[in-house]
Amino acid sequence: MNVRVRKETLMKMNLQTFATLNIFDLVQAPNVATYWAEKTNETQPYLGEELFPMDKQLGMKLSWLKGKTGSPVALRPSALDADVIPRGRAGFEELIEKMIFFKESYYIDEELRQQLQMVNQTNNKEYQDVLLNRVFDDVADLLRGAAVRREIMRMQMLTTGTIKINENGQQYNIDYDLPAGHKKKAATKWSDIENADPVEDIDIAVTAMKEDGVTPARAVLNSKTFRYLRQNAAIKATILGNNANAQAAKLSKQSLLDYISEEFNLEIVVYDKVYTDTSGTHKFIPDNIFVLLPAETLGKTWFGTTPEEADLMSSPNVANVSIVDTGVAITTMKKADPVNVETKVSMISLPSFEQSEAVCILDVGE
Repeated sequence: MNVRVRKETLMKMNLQTFATLNIFDLVQAPNVATYWAEKTNETQPYLGEELFPMDKQLGMKLSWLKGKTGSPVALRPSALDADVIPRGRAGFEELIEKMIFFKESYYIDEELRQQLQMVNQTNNKEYQDVLLNRVFDDVADLLRGAAVRREIMRMQMLTTGTIKINENGQQYNIDYDLPAGHKKKAATKWSDIENADPVEDIDIAVTAMKEDGVTPARAVLNSKTFRYLRQNAAIKATILGNNANAQAAKLSKQSLLDYISEEFNLEIVVYDKVYTDTSGTHKFIPDNIFVLLPAETLGKTWFGTTPEEADLMSSPNVANVSIVDTGVAITTMKKADPVNVETKVSMISLPSFEQSEAVCILDVGE
């Protein structure tokens, strides 16, 4: 698909009328939103979007119930003609957190503004395409950043039980209170491929979860940790045979996946996406982490109402606002001096973790 904004949606004009547009006509929130919708259709979604689907509420205060997700509770006996005894919500804990506000903006710089003016003097459609892509790609970077931030929070929560942010003078340390028994360590680090026994480590973790009434169906890890399983001497001996030739052979990925599935009825999810923040490049799933989780969703990715959505959507003379990705606000504002357009992306967001007691985090490192 051509990533240029669709002609019929770019101010309901085609590029042949581009010469009549000025900078304020071109860079408006609805146009950016349309462009972003097309870009996201070409992009593979994050794992966290499946595990924590998106939802929205008013305000910034987020509350959810965390409770026992394991074995069912037996119905109590009663005498005939006796009043019914209501079942309470015993064992559930209400957690309340304030969602976090994020925002950044882009300006069209002087050089790009001059190029916009030059477009008015040419009918070169290829040049127009290049320029349009550059204008909207800058803003799409901010929207990608919002999506990345949501995935950072979800994967931190999934792999540590906490969300920690310390950037731009803002500090957050949110503890989702995972059960202590659902945070385990391998008996021997898995990088010690000759002596580690990952099958026993996984079995202990799965057994502990089943004793709490939870049956894990999936396991999430990255490629480096998965490679330890493929190289492990005990696993290779089980699958390929305990001889020198077998130990020298390379265990296929599919053979290992089939073995884990047969042994534990687990689907292995190898997740290798990375992100960049102010401190460098990082993996969403850290090395040496093996997370067991059930088949169902684990919570939600919540959005609150940003100030831009609450106060500016009804004031088009001040700014244009469009909402994408359930709750991310795109705001475009005219600047008279210097003549410019500021495009701001903002969101109020935090994931909930209703199924935190159905997850087990196995640390297989030192």
